[in-house]
Amino acid sequence: MANAPLEWRISEFVLSLTAASEATKRAYRTDVAQFAAWASRAGLDAPRDVDRRWLRRYVAFLSVRGLSRRSAARKASALRRYFGWLVRDGAIGRDPSVGLAAPAGTGRLPRVLGASEVSGMLGDGTVPDDATELRDRLVLELLYGSGLRVAELCQLDRGAYRVGDRHIEVIGKGGRHRRVPLSEPSIEMLAAWRSGGSDDFDTQRLRTPADRDPAALIVNLRGKRLGPRDAQRILDRHAALPTHPHALRHTYATHLLDGGADLRVVQELLGHQRLATTQIYTHLSKERLREVYESAHPRA
Repeated sequence: MANAPLEWRISEFVLSLTAASEATKRAYRTDVAQFAAWASRAGLDAPRDVDRRWLRRYVAFLSVRGLSRRSAARKASALRRYFGWLVRDGAIGRDPSVGLAAPAGTGRLPRVLGASEVSGMLGDGTVPDDATELRDRLVLELLYGSGLRVAELCQLDRGAYRVGDRHIEVIGKGGRHRRVPLSEPSIEMLAAWRSGGSDDFDTQRLRTPADRDPAALIVNLRGKRLGPRDAQRILDRHAALPTHPHALRHTYATHLLDGGADLRVVQELLGHQRLATTQIYTHLSKERLREVYESAHPRA
């Protein structure tokens, strides 16, 4: 691990921890040094350049790296201790770490699927003849090809798509509407679903066809609007490894960034209100590029 610049005064901070054990001192030194290295790469030269926005971005970065919530909480504690010491020492005027905490939940984002996993799950993109397989493939294509949230997929009505269109109307968080581009396989499968596939599914697979939700674009075997558990079951049938449906959206965003897509375009496609929400994917994308470099370059 590269040494942090002298401006960060990490050694002085560790010396101030007179009541802490040696193990705690080593952990805090490592935690603060890692943050200082990350901040320096982001163009922050000293603690005075750090504000609350940067600290929250760093915590999000830790989540993307797959750090457990417990480890992220310890690092947040180290940063609170560090910036509190800087304020007391007079090095900075305001403590940006007040209230800083690890993210809720597990602190992990779903993994990014590899190209072979995606291909194995989605097939060659041809429209299946079987109505149930057509429904399943359509669900997977919309989750990966358009990056829909599972809730957005489940809320799709028949009127969200018109045959011949290349976009679909989605209702996102907060009831916000947006038009999302469709992949070529999605367009073909939606056309097949609307022109007869849905009716075939209703007659062949529904236990009580008369109970079918007339508004829903995609339904489960009871004829009710598709739910998150139904989407998970579809994924379980087609994925080679245990995979959460949100991993397809996560993979969609990461693959776009890996391919050179502009961050604000990805923000618009995902329906994020804040750019900072989308930026968590840039850290993971850079890590993936680094992995490729280290595995492929002879002098890496």
